[in-house]
Amino acid sequence: QVQLVESGGGLVQSGGSLRLSCLVSGPIGNYDMAWFRQAPGKEREFVSVVRRNNAKYYTDSVKGRFTISRDSAKNTVDLQMNSLTFEDTGLYYCAAGSIILSTMRRIESYYYWGQGTQVSVSS
Repeated sequence: QVQLVESGGGLVQSGGSLRLSCLVSGPIGNYDMAWFRQAPGKEREFVSVVRRNNAKYYTDSVKGRFTISRDSAKNTVDLQMNSLTFEDTGLYYCAAGSIILSTMRRIESYYYWGQGTQVSVSS
């Protein structure tokens, strides 16, 4: 069983930055790694994915502000978040799976999930 543990969340002012990290218990080279988020009262939504070949994709609302990266030596996946806004507030989840591009936004495409780390942006 692969375990994912997120860290790095917190409270930040609008315009600020945070860096989230996801530590994976197994070799991440076997998986496409993604970040999702869930705001209060809303469904969990796709944020970004970095594939095994290091191809990266983002949802439109975070393009140019967020950067996803993976470190196979450390078995970690990071999400650097800049220019944060109130709309970025939510519980951020790390996920591992094996995807095709047409399904990368779907929760069911990912096998393993972390417990989440809270990001709160004050306006």
